[in-house]
This record gives sequence, C-alpha cells and structure tokens, in this order.
Amino acid sequence: AACLLKSTNVCICGHTSPDGDAVGSALAMRLALIALGKDVTVVLADDKAELDAKFDFLPGSDEYIHANAYKGAIDTFLCVDAPNAERLGYSATKLHAKASKSITVDHHACARRMSDLSYTDPDAASTTILIWKLIKHLGVNVGKDIATCTLSGLMTDTGSFQYQNVDGHTVEMASEMVSAGACPNEISVNLFQRRSIASIQLESIAIKNMHLICDGRAVISWIDMDDMKRTGAVKADTDTLINLLRSIDGVEVACMLKEQKDATRGSLRSKDDKDVSAIAAKFGGGGHRAAAGFTFSGSLSKAIEVLSEEIGGLLEEDAIR
Repeated sequence: AACLLKSTNVCICGHTSPDGDAVGSALAMRLALIALGKDVTVVLADDKAELDAKFDFLPGSDEYIHANAYKGAIDTFLCVDAPNAERLGYSATKLHAKASKSITVDHHACARRMSDLSYTDPDAASTTILIWKLIKHLGVNVGKDIATCTLSGLMTDTGSFQYQNVDGHTVEMASEMVSAGACPNEISVNLFQRRSIASIQLESIAIKNMHLICDGRAVISWIDMDDMKRTGAVKADTDTLINLLRSIDGVEVACMLKEQKDATRGSLRSKDDKDVSAIAAKFGGGGHRAAAGFTFSGSLSKAIEVLSEEIGGLLEEDAIR
C-alpha cells in the first residue's frame, strides 16, 4: 500500500485470457487508485484478443488497452491474479520489467517471487479478497463499483460459492462486499446467464465425446478445432464445459481438452481434496488443488491418452492413501 501511495503512474495487468477474478481485481484497483488521484492504466496481457463481452457491466471494462500498445511511463506495475511471467505473456512482461517498482497480488502458490513486492495468499478463495483488503489499507472508501468488481471475482473463483475453497472468511468477505453495494443477482446474470448459442452447442458435443474412466470416478471430454469452426464458437464459449463434466454424479475428477493449432489446452477440476494441480504442473501448467489448467504440447488424441493415464494414477494414489 505504501508503494502504491507513493506512485504516480500505475499499470495494472492480469493473466492472459483473464477470468472474472483477474478482471475484477484489476478494475477494483483501478477505481481505488483513481480515487487517490493516480494515473492508472489497465492492460490486457493478450496482444490481440479482446476482453470477454460478459465483463462489460463492470465499471472501467471499456478502459482496457493491449499491453503492446502501452507507451507511457510506469512508476509501478501491479500484477494481479498471475504468479509468474509465463502467465503474463511477452508484452506485459516487458512492461513489468520497465517499471521502477513491481507488485504482485495473487492467490496462486508460487515457488519464486516475480515482483519486488508480493502479497500472495494461497488460502484466499480469490485474488479479489486480497484486493479488497489492500484497498482498505489505501484508505479508500469502498462503494458499489469497487464492491461489484471484487464480488465478481469472488463469485467466479468459488463457482458462486459451490467450490471447496469456500470457508467462513470467504462468506464474511462476500457479506462485506454486498453491504458495500454489490448485487449478487446482477453479477450472476452477467457472468453466468449470458450464454451464447454456440456455447450450448459445444455442451452437446462435449457430452457426446465424454468418456467415463476409472470406474466412473473420472470423466474426460474434448472439443476439436472443427467443432469450434462449425459452431462459430470463440474461446470464451468453452469456459463452462469443465463445470458440466464436474457436475456428473460419482465423478471426482474432470478433464476438458480443447484442440488448438499447435497444442491442446486442458482444464482439470476435482470435487474433493485431490490435487489436480500436480497433473497440470507436469505440463508446465498450474492453479489450485481443485482447479488447474495446462497446455499439452501434442495432438488431441495423444492428450486424451496421456491425461487418462495421469488421472488414473492420481486416483490410484488416492486409493492407496
């Protein structure tokens, strides 16, 4: 907080393909720092992709620019919801290096610190909880706009309070945000009830492709590039597919694979304390015990084979314990 209070120009960035937690964290901090008279810019780590339209209800969402378009001075680079340079991407990492001071606020466990200052708590349900606390240290009076941004991130990373990362502190923080003016219904409608026709069509394909493995304790499914082209889907249309698989009765671990041009992108979820991030880490990915992502350098068919084996190994280890 002391570093931010001394700063004049602050650049804020989340991870590539930002989710609600990254966007909510960045926009909440933007509002708080503007209230303190700072010159603030929020940037997208992706050089070409635009911000998902579902975030357009969040104040300041139209102020994003691409990291490679930012040319101004930077006193402080604030990285939110991204533990390392790999999650920032090339252009944002250059801005990070250019800044006089760098700060990371995040809830992903990471072996090495990327920034000069780091506020990291892996036990926090979302990065926006940490942002909420940081804003209080800045002495800014939180209102509806800031609370809406932070509650959006919290609802995203808890699956609307359905995931195992929800505890008493999480609910307490959510209550504070609602008391400050955030409306859970408004957030829910915008983030979870604005599905495209293409996303619904992809669900049908994912159901058709899904395979129950390990005696029904796990499920794996996939979407290929032809599916995306045929339905006219964009990347954001695939976001709900992993939760569809996770919801199957009896399934403990779910894996959703999405074919890309030169690789296969994967998402993993577990319903209990099984550590799917350990699998993701084998492929250079990461996340949390119950939710992780990775990129597999290989064909979709090979990814299906390898991930089925890895999930089987995880469940076997769990049975032995």
